[in-house]
Amino acid sequence: MPRSEPTMTLTTVLSLLWVLLEGVAGGHWGAWMPLHISAFEGTCVAMPCRFDFPEELRPATVHGLWYYNSPYPKNYPPVVFKSRTSIVHESFQGRTRLLGDLQAHNCSLLITRLSPELVGKYYFRADLGGYNQYTYSDHSNLEVVNKPTIMVPPVVVEGAEVELRCLVPDNCPEMRPVVTWQGHEELAEQAVQVRLEETDGNWTQVSGVRFLPSRRDHGRTLACRVAYTNTTFEFEDRTTLDVKYEPHIVEMTDSLEATEGTSVVLACAADANPVALLTWAQGAAVLAEEPGTRLELQLYNVTPTHDGIYTCVAENVHGRANRSLGLTVFYAPRLPVINASGVAVEGEPVTITCSTESNPEPILSLLKERRVLATAVYEQQLALDLPGVTHEDDGEYWCVAENQYGQQATAFNLTVEFAPLILPESRCTTGRDTVQCICAVKANPEAAVTFELPTRNVSLNESAREVAQTERAGYAITTILTLRGELDSQLYVLCAARNAHGARHRQLHFHHANSLMWAKVGPVGAVVAFAILIAIVCYISQTRKKKSVNESSSFVQTENPPVVYSGDLQPSLHKSESKEICSLESH
Repeated sequence: MPRSEPTMTLTTVLSLLWVLLEGVAGGHWGAWMPLHISAFEGTCVAMPCRFDFPEELRPATVHGLWYYNSPYPKNYPPVVFKSRTSIVHESFQGRTRLLGDLQAHNCSLLITRLSPELVGKYYFRADLGGYNQYTYSDHSNLEVVNKPTIMVPPVVVEGAEVELRCLVPDNCPEMRPVVTWQGHEELAEQAVQVRLEETDGNWTQVSGVRFLPSRRDHGRTLACRVAYTNTTFEFEDRTTLDVKYEPHIVEMTDSLEATEGTSVVLACAADANPVALLTWAQGAAVLAEEPGTRLELQLYNVTPTHDGIYTCVAENVHGRANRSLGLTVFYAPRLPVINASGVAVEGEPVTITCSTESNPEPILSLLKERRVLATAVYEQQLALDLPGVTHEDDGEYWCVAENQYGQQATAFNLTVEFAPLILPESRCTTGRDTVQCICAVKANPEAAVTFELPTRNVSLNESAREVAQTERAGYAITTILTLRGELDSQLYVLCAARNAHGARHRQLHFHHANSLMWAKVGPVGAVVAFAILIAIVCYISQTRKKKSVNESSSFVQTENPPVVYSGDLQPSLHKSESKEICSLESH
């Protein structure tokens, strides 16, 4: 503890030294003094010393002297103090005096007005008279300092109480040091304590400041100042706090949005001591890592794979901190995917599902022949249910996906298989000596078309020479039957079509070419044409009167007949009918 008066200080020091020195007793040449001792420049130092010699010498008077930097008299070392005379080296004149009693084996020395040139080794030599003189090898190293020493713990960690100590040499019993701290006022839970410590004869006043460090104290400067009462002496030492603390993220890019194809920069800055290892990660994937105070992650040409949560991690030996942000990537719809069977049988249920990916979610539409069949707003999937497909559902469908960033479309063909349909344009047309029947059939798969003539027990298919296919348009085919010769009044024709899904047949209606002609020429033209026709018939009738030809027109048919139609047989009119017509003409 600090002493109140210099006189008390000197008495206390000498008493304590004497107690310590009492242990150095024996009957041989020996001495004890501190190996190192220090004091401030301009002040003084009390260098404790005790010596001994063989008891049998029993000198009447004991003298002594102190040498500087050498123990050997023959080297003529500077004399610091000499008890026989006051002759000393000029550097020590008026600066030294003996504190101890040589008769009591106490050789303690006081040196005042210390200056740097007095730094060095000090040796004591005992002079017992005659040849009984001895320079002890033990010595003290004097250090003259101009500032106190601040002792800082090896590691100062945030939140862990710590003490900084200011060590002030207190080896001058004539002067009292006053120690104060500067810059500690804002430290958390700070308290200052002063104590006096002795180590191997060295006295040190220790002023300790205890506090709870925080990261805001990092870099704070503390000063320990030493002053002496009634003097202008002032000494100071400074230290800058190096507070270790766990990372704290001080800057972070906000969650952001980007359009596909653009570039973004994610930035993270952390305050830590020691410097933290900064890491950018997406999930378990480390994208960038390096020690420092700031780390940027550059993402070029972003795609939907970059969409997600990004985490910045800052870590050092004292702890870990992290913060996350979200990156949203907007992009146009991807090419839609259609899931459906491409082939269905009429009557079966069919579901067409269209799906895509986009951000924001798209508007999905299913179209057929530019007609919108179904729409889903802000959905990534659209389904169209056809409970029972018909042949009209056959065709090309489009799935269109769009948002504000673009549009994509995918085509899909639905093939519907169905039984034959005989189209309305199927009919027979009669000419003068021919009959032409058209059978138009729509079917999938393609139907086998047959013309049936029930009155003649004849069936004509595509292999017959009278049958020809003239046109294919999609699923429709047009098949034509051509018959030559006289028209049988009983003749009627059936169109039959068959495929794997069923069969259809229809009787074809006859349309006469002449009747069509009458309709075109009108009433007057019809009368003229009829008169011409009567004249021609009469002429032919008169010409053939002389011939006895029995003309007939029929199909020749065996038990299993080939399909044959004779073109040589010409139509004729009955004689009685010819006479009546011609006679009417003559009238």
